[in-house]
Amino acid sequence: MHMRLLVLYHLSCAYESLRSNRSRTILTILGVTIGIASIIVIMALSAGASRIISDQVDNLGGAVAVVRPGTTDAEPQLNNLTSALAGNKTASNLTEYDLEDVVKIKGITSAAPLMIIGGDVTAGDNTPKEVSIIATTPELIDVTDLTIREGQFMDTVTSRETAVIGAQLAVDLFGTEQAAGRTFQTHGKTFTVIGILKRSNNPINYNNVDFDHAAIISLESGKLFNQNVASIQQINIRAINNEQLPSIIKQVNKKIAQNHFGEQDFTILAGSELARPASELFYAIGATLTIVAGISLLVGGIGVMNIMLVGVAERTREIGIRKALGASNSHIVWQFLLESLVMGLLGGLLGYGLGYVVAFAVARTFLTFNPVFNWEIVGMTLGIALVVGLLFGLYPAIRAARKDPIKSLRQYH
Repeated sequence: MHMRLLVLYHLSCAYESLRSNRSRTILTILGVTIGIASIIVIMALSAGASRIISDQVDNLGGAVAVVRPGTTDAEPQLNNLTSALAGNKTASNLTEYDLEDVVKIKGITSAAPLMIIGGDVTAGDNTPKEVSIIATTPELIDVTDLTIREGQFMDTVTSRETAVIGAQLAVDLFGTEQAAGRTFQTHGKTFTVIGILKRSNNPINYNNVDFDHAAIISLESGKLFNQNVASIQQINIRAINNEQLPSIIKQVNKKIAQNHFGEQDFTILAGSELARPASELFYAIGATLTIVAGISLLVGGIGVMNIMLVGVAERTREIGIRKALGASNSHIVWQFLLESLVMGLLGGLLGYGLGYVVAFAVARTFLTFNPVFNWEIVGMTLGIALVVGLLFGLYPAIRAARKDPIKSLRQYH
């Protein structure tokens, strides 16, 4: 009970001290607020970006897996992740035989290849840059969250010289999204547009393809551009349900390994693993930016220390009087330390609110996803704010406690 009353008394003293120097207190808290807000913006947007792929998998019921060439390192490096997100356009060791064997596995409802082809797409005088040419099969529409806005997707009836294109590519090529029936050229061949994809405004997905800027053609057409060989960069698999997916993955792994003479030169990803490369990339970028934002928080902490040292110098006589009346060194330490903790906590709360306001504003204006709110970020924010108040307030509090009461009582200014 005595300790509780003492804490309440110190808090009351801290409040009165901060209120008596209102302008100085506000400016000090502002420094912490800006630092915390910068970290919140980065953390919330990084978490939002990394959750995009997880949400895409959930929208498909979660029963989705992909097969990719090569192996995944235990700790991928940033440059490898960037390359992976950009899409692998090099030769692949996944073949049509692998695809055919995967399709035969019981429990798989659909399987579609992704063969990424380099080259330009041209219509008249328009040759847009950064266009992805994807060769695949009609099953792709079943193993992704793509939606046809106009026309139809490829099927077994449509000819090789037909294509489905993204909404933005339609605008770049023809000046309108109403592009069904128009033609474009690539690799010396002319393709007729039979379908336009619904705009997704989301270049981040587990297929590593920005479908808004993509031209989708048949696998047979794609093979013609690669000496009649299907160099498959990814095989998308959709299972009947989540329960059967682990068993199906084991069968897929066994069958493809047999085709590759026992070599484990491929990777199968499912569930949260699909989002792992992107998540690691965004968190790596976020960590780097957080270090930069931490500099502003450091400046805010130094501001807290500075204002506390000024307060100690101005209240030297008060310290002497309190010690003369029986206050111990620990009482003085807690009196000043609580002041810095209060400033740190207020700065943290204001920074938290400001950070999310800025994060949502940035997301709505420039990005295609929303920031994430979770209790981990809340706890980390308050923890950082309290640590700043503690670290930068401890030295001034100790300095105040060490003042000699006799000399302090002689101090008038």
